[in-house]
Amino acid sequence: MEKLIKEIINDPRFVEGMAWKRWDFVTNEIIVREGDVGKSLFFIESGRLRVSVHVELEARENVKTGVCDLVKGDIFGDTCLHGTMIRTASVTAMTDGCLLEIQGAKLSSYLDTYPTKGYAFYKQLFEILFKRLNDGNRKIEYLLAWGLKARRAPEKSIPVFRKI
Repeated sequence: MEKLIKEIINDPRFVEGMAWKRWDFVTNEIIVREGDVGKSLFFIESGRLRVSVHVELEARENVKTGVCDLVKGDIFGDTCLHGTMIRTASVTAMTDGCLLEIQGAKLSSYLDTYPTKGYAFYKQLFEILFKRLNDGNRKIEYLLAWGLKARRAPEKSIPVFRKI
């Protein structure tokens, strides 16, 4: 994805300041906040970021939990590619670094205008999304197994799945 993003931002038709901007961030800086309205996606040129969400536990106890860490070459905020979306997680800088903020509507329009680049972009984006989905499935499976073990009474077992 990095090579393709660099090609796009270096294209004089994809104007810096209008379609995208580069900005430096510092450790502990909040890049995006969960619940904010977003119109752009981000590409990390350097540094390390942490994605986190707030989870409400019993008795309205809130916990902020890390979902994953992002590094050079990662993309996030990609749900804003085709429109304005509510941010579903917060992203905070773990180190100093640099990222590209790309306006979703401008990138979408550019990819429609240049379908060869559009195809390459979406192909790579699908690969990223499938990896995220598989990683998420593994985490869910682990948490389900952990929950079942924690609740299991020593004298009986709990069925995991039943066919209907």
